[in-house]
Amino acid sequence: MNRILYTCVLVVAALSAAKSQKKINSPEIGIVQSIEHDSLLHAFGYRYLVESVGRMVSPKSVSEEQFQNNVQRIKDMSIPMYALNIFIPGELKVVGPDVNEAAILQYVEVVFQRCKKAGVNRIIWGSGGSRRVPEGFDPARAKEQFIGVAKKIAALAERYNIMLALENLNSTETNFINTVAEAADVVKKVDHKNMRLCVDIYHMLKDGEGPASIEKAKGFVVYCEVAEKEGRTPPGVQGDDFRPYFAALKKVGYHDKIVIECRWENVATQGQAAIQNLRKQIDDVYLNAN
Repeated sequence: MNRILYTCVLVVAALSAAKSQKKINSPEIGIVQSIEHDSLLHAFGYRYLVESVGRMVSPKSVSEEQFQNNVQRIKDMSIPMYALNIFIPGELKVVGPDVNEAAILQYVEVVFQRCKKAGVNRIIWGSGGSRRVPEGFDPARAKEQFIGVAKKIAALAERYNIMLALENLNSTETNFINTVAEAADVVKKVDHKNMRLCVDIYHMLKDGEGPASIEKAKGFVVYCEVAEKEGRTPPGVQGDDFRPYFAALKKVGYHDKIVIECRWENVATQGQAAIQNLRKQIDDVYLNAN
């Protein structure tokens, strides 16, 4: 009888350990790169690709014929098209005295329609030129404008089942929504389920923002990008340690993709080393029981 009980205890313990092991989910790695390289990137181990709105679906730069070709290319990819970035072109201002809300919403709706046809349901909202606050314009007013138009864009995104991820951009690239803390505040004020937060660790490093901002954004982070601080180089070139930021992501329960967005000298020669370096840093954090 004791032997049976002992065996049952061992089985329960093994099942419990297996269950716990399944809960450990180390994020998969994606890359921002041209669709032309998807087969090579797949061979390196990347499992998700991010392209640009401008190259894939924008009505300002992609004809209907080109778009149909892009849809087929996306279907034929070796790795899935996970998201699109560079959302709103610089000439469509979302803040300042020259905002044309009707033009913005018209453009955005076509982008969403095309995304749905292409099977892409995530857009990263950086667009530093579009959101740059003109000199002399009241920053508080700009924030009100951005939140107001973002509410309407998020409502359109819901209609087309698109998740928007607002990206922090460092102060050398734009003068508005530079930190994760600022982006999180805007997302909370927009208060829509289809607008959440992109944590870009490169931009955090550039502006000296620590991992604590990620912890304070718990529940809102749906996307993460990374590159090294100096020269926006791929992981492993300068030797930047991203682990404190990954630890914050793990702490808030983020287990989704981590995407490299950097400046490559040559992705064919650098891509494999970059994913290997990033994989080790991620696993050091996520697979560490502590």
